[in-house]
Amino acid sequence: MNHFTEIYPFSAIVGQDLMKKALLLNAINPRIGGVLIKGEKGTAKSTAARALAHLLPERKVVEGCIFRCDPTDLRNVCDDCQKRKGVFSIKTEPMRVVELPISATEDKVVGSLDIEYALKHGESVFEPGVLAKAHRNILYVDEVNLLNDHIVDVLLDAAAMGVNIIEREGISYKHPSSFILIGTMNPEEGDLRPQLLDRFGLCVDIEGIDDPDIRVEVVKRRREYDLDIRKFIAQWEDEEDDLRNRIVTAQNLLPVVTISDDMIHMIAQICLDMAVDGHRADIIMLKTAKTIAAYHEREEVGEDDVREAAELVLSHRARSQPFSDQEMDKNQIEESIQKSQQERQKPEEQKEQSEQEQKPQENTIPDGSQTTVFAEGSPFKVDQKPLMQPRRIDSFKRDGSGRRSMTESRDGKYVRSRIPDKLTSDIALDATIRAAAPHQISREGNLAIQIKPLDIREKVRERKMGNTILFVVDASGSMGAQQRMTAVKGAILSLLIDAYQKRDRVGLVVFRGSGAEILLPPTSSVELARKYMQTLPVGGKTPLAHGLTKGFEVLQREKMINAHTILRLILISDGKANVSIGSGAPLEDATEVAIHIKESGISSVVIDTEQSYIAFGLARKISDLMGAKYLKLEELQAEQIADVVKGVQGE
Repeated sequence: MNHFTEIYPFSAIVGQDLMKKALLLNAINPRIGGVLIKGEKGTAKSTAARALAHLLPERKVVEGCIFRCDPTDLRNVCDDCQKRKGVFSIKTEPMRVVELPISATEDKVVGSLDIEYALKHGESVFEPGVLAKAHRNILYVDEVNLLNDHIVDVLLDAAAMGVNIIEREGISYKHPSSFILIGTMNPEEGDLRPQLLDRFGLCVDIEGIDDPDIRVEVVKRRREYDLDIRKFIAQWEDEEDDLRNRIVTAQNLLPVVTISDDMIHMIAQICLDMAVDGHRADIIMLKTAKTIAAYHEREEVGEDDVREAAELVLSHRARSQPFSDQEMDKNQIEESIQKSQQERQKPEEQKEQSEQEQKPQENTIPDGSQTTVFAEGSPFKVDQKPLMQPRRIDSFKRDGSGRRSMTESRDGKYVRSRIPDKLTSDIALDATIRAAAPHQISREGNLAIQIKPLDIREKVRERKMGNTILFVVDASGSMGAQQRMTAVKGAILSLLIDAYQKRDRVGLVVFRGSGAEILLPPTSSVELARKYMQTLPVGGKTPLAHGLTKGFEVLQREKMINAHTILRLILISDGKANVSIGSGAPLEDATEVAIHIKESGISSVVIDTEQSYIAFGLARKISDLMGAKYLKLEELQAEQIADVVKGVQGE
């Protein structure tokens, strides 16, 4: 059975017009750089991505070429096809969707040395990876935000350049890798780092349909599809053909589409006013505007094309702070367009005079970069000079956006080789061959290279390490002072901004009344944080032991999910426990859990909120038992709490 005959038709997808437009634009012009589709589950993200391949027309390929080179574009073919000098057989085949699994290693993505061939023939031969299979196809990455960062870097580099360059394991090789990149993600499961987010050409935020009539239509069409797939596909074949022909027409028209200097100036003005970083947004907006014009069968880019391109290109670039509103300010885009129009209408003399009078404004703070003020919090600025403690000898190194540590798993990046101390399957073939090379004269056998056990070298891999920072917060009646909770909430929100940049995860456990609850599970998602941090309930007794126990359980569960994470616990309380877990004394229960936390090796900080004339020092006692860094709250501000936590991260 042909797999493509069972694909749900692209034209039959109800709603989500912006998502479908972004996919079609990338199909017309893959050099736009792909599209990232962000949305909740069940919003046709995967369905649309797979349907696009069936919609696209068949293309000519060089028969026998593993990269399926285009026989009509000899400038961008692989080395083998270049050697043929245009003499090769041609066939047609449909585009297909190449899926990248979350567990994919760098070797599988970029390709590697063909070990079997190298050992038999003594020659280095490239074994293609996912990027080779994706050439002139669709590369679909579901849950792209859950991929390792270095894998995403490799994908986006290839998507931008159209070439995959391999320099590893003694291999120096490059091959064409031009593909339509489609990434999907659920923001509730965490965000991409801004550096990676910016590399996607277009981005679309989609939501579930809230119109009852349209939802009914979704259900009806799906029911018809499930009852008789072939009949349903046949019903939509005319619409599919019309859309397919429109794509071909736009592809043919795209090379002749022109854009005036005025339109380029408008693009630059919009990007300046939206305060986006760098120049990638300007370049991609120009490509997108030209593609939109071709899609509408126009040979010149107009204002409507620029306006439509801005919505797709800037939606994920206009936010310089993760807690700012995710919806792009369309009014600001209109103001930028009007400003550009007014500049064009000015006489030349007025333009020169305006340029002389206008002073350049450097380091202007855009609207999107201001700290977001939440209802119960207060605005604050995080001090970038944290309280640092002396590093331990076994500390990890923080480089750029995250800590790095050697890993025994295969999901890290190959950085060097070593002699294995036990049997290994992760062989560093380049180093192994180098170790065996001096002994080939004295060795006999049928293989081109004779390798002995003493020659074996294994790969040393490195991966980024993230923190899991869990706040365990006393929300009992004694914490009722708004000043205290504002400082606590401000610290958590400021740390989450830092986590957004560094891939750290932040969670919140609150204890009050008769127990403890997980108010915010460990997450790097700013969307969930914004949702759950709106309110922080206060009142009742102080079940300290419950809070510590719940916090310990959460961190242990995190360790089971991700063995590479570094656990941090931040207790904010006055230590006045008055609710026990069982029949024992409340404070004794709390001290037992504190000792258990220390023995488990969890790094911790205790912030004492006691503010009475008679100090009992109970929080200090808990801190000593936990082996934690101790700090009094007093008039502590959110900046200082954040500094303390960052200081613990530097241990």
